[in-house]
Amino acid sequence: MTTLKLTFPNEEGIDLSARLDLPEGDVKAYAIFAHNFAGSKESLAASRISRALTREGIAVLRFDFTGLGTSSGDFSQTTFSTNVTDIVYAAKYLADNFQAPKLLIGHSLGGAAVIVAASMIPEVRAVATIGAPSNPAHVSHLFKDHMETIRDTGSSEIHIAGKTLPITKDFLEDIEKYKLEGVIRNFSKALLIFHSPVDMTVSIDHASILYRSARHPKSFLALDRADHMLTNLEDAEYVATILAAWMKRYTF
Repeated sequence: MTTLKLTFPNEEGIDLSARLDLPEGDVKAYAIFAHNFAGSKESLAASRISRALTREGIAVLRFDFTGLGTSSGDFSQTTFSTNVTDIVYAAKYLADNFQAPKLLIGHSLGGAAVIVAASMIPEVRAVATIGAPSNPAHVSHLFKDHMETIRDTGSSEIHIAGKTLPITKDFLEDIEKYKLEGVIRNFSKALLIFHSPVDMTVSIDHASILYRSARHPKSFLALDRADHMLTNLEDAEYVATILAAWMKRYTF
């Protein structure tokens, strides 16, 4: 695998940090990986799945959302909507410099974001989610003890994943306005939902809602015994193997 370190501008002209993992041979298709809330492109799930997909001839662009990882910008200005537009601009960068992506992959809140972004990227034919919530507002359980402060003062600092992040009232209002059931009912892409029955962060009920709301072609795969972050290498490899086989029908 060859990895290129890249940056590309988002809608606001902020430079986002990215890695493009390329297979050793010809590229069969390009994909984008959107990481989890407060995570980064270097997460175990992102790096392991990307590496495994390159072995199947798939090039994967994984990047840090605005204000996270090594991307520029201030997290206090980040919302779910900006995550969506970051994905759209990642696709634009690929289309302008390599080839438009045919597959979007999203982990946790990144899974919700790729569902919304897919309709804005006409070249995308397939979308895969991993442990995704059925609505972005689910993420608010991570800072439920700060909700009153956020609404009263406009923001509050929370500690998550080893980081201290400012959560703003704008962020809260933004995640509350999205209803993925409505988005996914009009979904025109192939959809593959990965979810663990023992996920303690986003329950399996969310996968059921997404699956029931979606039209065919849709598929669901249970990740038995996997945790939300896919910290077990075998789980990440399993997701990548299934992904590579599934997407051939839609992208190769």
